[in-house]
Amino acid sequence: MTSDNDRRRGLLARLRERPAARSRGRRRLGAAVRLLAALMLAGGAYTVFAPGAQAQDTPLTGAAAEGKALFDVSCVTCHGRNAQGVEGRGPSLVGVGGASVEFQVGTGRMPMARQEAQAQRKPELFTDEEVRQLAQYVQELGGGPVVPEGDNLHADGNLAAGGELFRINCAQCHAFGGGGGALSSGKYAPSLRPATDRQIYAAMLSGPQNMPVFGDNQITPDQKADIIAYIQETLKHDRDPGGFNLGRYGPSTEGLAIFLVGIVALVFASLWIAGKS
Repeated sequence: MTSDNDRRRGLLARLRERPAARSRGRRRLGAAVRLLAALMLAGGAYTVFAPGAQAQDTPLTGAAAEGKALFDVSCVTCHGRNAQGVEGRGPSLVGVGGASVEFQVGTGRMPMARQEAQAQRKPELFTDEEVRQLAQYVQELGGGPVVPEGDNLHADGNLAAGGELFRINCAQCHAFGGGGGALSSGKYAPSLRPATDRQIYAAMLSGPQNMPVFGDNQITPDQKADIIAYIQETLKHDRDPGGFNLGRYGPSTEGLAIFLVGIVALVFASLWIAGKS
């Protein structure tokens, strides 16, 4: 009797274990299916939204094709074959837009001779047309900010409004006279003297080096035109009616000049008066 009862209990236990084992198998299979579906969904989303993948499948326009030929000769070493960037050499250009290219290449800052704290302005290696072609190629790779057409972007600018905007947003780094100034970590805000309308506009859109980005939500296109008008028509043509401008570096040089000239003159005048009395 005892052995029969034991056999019955063992049979019942095995019957109970089989549904539990099948249930665990179904859960594992379901988890694997869900994981596979999630991976397929992520891959599909990346294919749809990744700008680099879209750029490779979209035919380039004529100007962009010319820009790609220039890019493959002059830029690929640092920025990679598809402008995805090369670690330790150059960042990705996908999504930076044509404005960034116009500023960096149009001012001779790119190509860089060596890695420095900041790219310095140099004589341009490309013509204006070649700069536009490179900018068009990068623009078609992944979009981004672009400079409006034309070379005169301040024709309708308001000088008074531009001066106010410049003093609020730009003078802290570029100085009130546009001569530039030192920043931290070996960087500096460059002089605005040699900058063209397109280069100033491109700098505001792309925010090179330590400069913040001034998109159209921060400074509207009309306000950008006002700032450019103030720089081109006032800062570059100011004849310094007050006398010697001391380099237009601001209160530091003025205070030093006052101390070296004014205070020293007063000291000698005081000594001379004391000697005569």
